[in-house]
Amino acid sequence: MAEAHANMWCSAGVHPDEQVDDHEPTVEELLAMAAHPKVVAIGETGLDYFRLQEPLDWQRERFRIHIRAAKACQKPLVIHTRNSHEDTLRLMREEGAAEAGGVMHCFTETQAVAEAAMEMNFYISFSGIVTFKSANDLKEVARHIPLNRMLIETDSPYLAPMPYRGKMNQPGYVKHVAEHIAELRGITVEEVAESTTENFFKLFRHAKADVTADVNGDAKANVNTQ
Repeated sequence: MAEAHANMWCSAGVHPDEQVDDHEPTVEELLAMAAHPKVVAIGETGLDYFRLQEPLDWQRERFRIHIRAAKACQKPLVIHTRNSHEDTLRLMREEGAAEAGGVMHCFTETQAVAEAAMEMNFYISFSGIVTFKSANDLKEVARHIPLNRMLIETDSPYLAPMPYRGKMNQPGYVKHVAEHIAELRGITVEEVAESTTENFFKLFRHAKADVTADVNGDAKANVNTQ
């Protein structure tokens, strides 16, 4: 799909929830995949203590392998963390994830976690969750994250934003995330779209930025979907 569309890219990695019995990814295998010109990141990787229970040493080691691969190929990390922020940040520090940088994907953590991640050269990405009425704490984080460290996404086909909550999500719905963040911050949706698009190409520097020349504000926001 990435090869077929000029404004689409992909990442290379094994999700932290994916359990394999006979073979874990190696740094060398990830680097081989990352050599493809349409691969702009390593991941989705990270830790998830919500769906799976200990012992999870294999998950932590897999995360370390992805960080090492990202550093080796100098492509950013796409990090997933759920009920695991302490270990996620610890492993990021121990493995020097700041050398690669990246994005905290589908962010649902606290301002303190966001600040710790930004100190390690990571962006904070908001999904449709930020539009949910119950997401008061996350809305506060979205109000205070510097615009130059923010990304937006859909996490399709999950987590459709309001007013589509409960339905299958799609990349076009990312505009509702942008609109809600603009409302929270008291700025225009155009400002959110411009900033997040610029941030996308700054972070995923191997993506070709020239596709933005022919798109409007809504389409620019779509570039930031996952």
